[in-house]
Amino acid sequence: MISFLDLKQINLRHEEQIMEAVSRVLNSGWYILGNEVTKFEEEFAQYCGTKHCIGVANALDGLTLILRAYGIDKDDEVIVPSNTYIASILAVTANGATPVLVEPNLSTFNINPAAIEEKITNKTKAIMVVHLYGQSCNMQPIFEIAKKYNLKIIEDCAQAHGAEYQTKKVGNIGNASAFSFYPGKNLGALGDGGAITTNDEQLYMKLKALRNYGSHKKYENIYKGVNSRLDELQAAILRVKLKFLDEDNSSRRKIADYYLNNITNKHIILPIVENNVASSHVWHIFAVRTLNRSNLQTYFEEKGIQTLIHYPIPPHKQVAYQEWRNRSYPISELIHEQILSLPISPVMTLDDAKYVVEVLNAYR
Repeated sequence: MISFLDLKQINLRHEEQIMEAVSRVLNSGWYILGNEVTKFEEEFAQYCGTKHCIGVANALDGLTLILRAYGIDKDDEVIVPSNTYIASILAVTANGATPVLVEPNLSTFNINPAAIEEKITNKTKAIMVVHLYGQSCNMQPIFEIAKKYNLKIIEDCAQAHGAEYQTKKVGNIGNASAFSFYPGKNLGALGDGGAITTNDEQLYMKLKALRNYGSHKKYENIYKGVNSRLDELQAAILRVKLKFLDEDNSSRRKIADYYLNNITNKHIILPIVENNVASSHVWHIFAVRTLNRSNLQTYFEEKGIQTLIHYPIPPHKQVAYQEWRNRSYPISELIHEQILSLPISPVMTLDDAKYVVEVLNAYR
């Protein structure tokens, strides 16, 4: 069986260093907001090219806290892609604000900049871009729109650790960004974790307090904050794995390049790398489109290949947002009906990729 993502093997490559990191935390006697979190925040900020990083419990909390720190609430609107994981939208509604959904570009799956401006009103306060599947959004036209209407740009980088736009890493493009370190991410912890990056000093100081009960000093609370802190163990493990992130992304690109250059089945629509800048894409997901997904997925399973669907139900069709049930976002709906994710990971071999391609090209 070719696994979609073999997390055990991904992490066992670093077993000795991870165990050393765990032992270091255990022997430190300090388990919340200690040296490991501080060091990881410094190292990840440096990696992204930002001035600041704030470790939080997960990316959803990160996005939620960014919006809260900017004072975005019930009287405000936030532009969000209609084709995204639901967390992007949950962050907006968690603050009482209104998500305004914008359709994607069918070939890249990312938000279509040409469809943004018509959705802007006098209530719009921010544009949330989601660098879906590991490819940066087309940011230049979004910059121009944000400048024209004085809007914040918030990046959802949950799937795009190390991706770039015009040589600048995601997380260092907008006003503030949130990352996920869920185990399956390109940079994954051994549990939940997340981070916010920003160059905004005032925002940074507010977020440091908001994640910690609204407090900079114990028992003194200046904001109505939350408990959302990256823990010492996960920070120590992430420090180990961060050293290998670029190498792992390079391994993913090799698999993706093989897929792109060798899949010839006419029933398969391949993903598009925008502007042909393949080196900027980190391929968290390699998603193809097909008209008969169920049959194809069953065929792969019979051949010993695991595939997944990212995602089977678009946000506006979820029960959680049943007030949107009569809305139509046809491009997003088409993607969610046709999308199928092929195996890709830093421990996948080229022989594995060759087998996937051989099986796929033989599909009729």
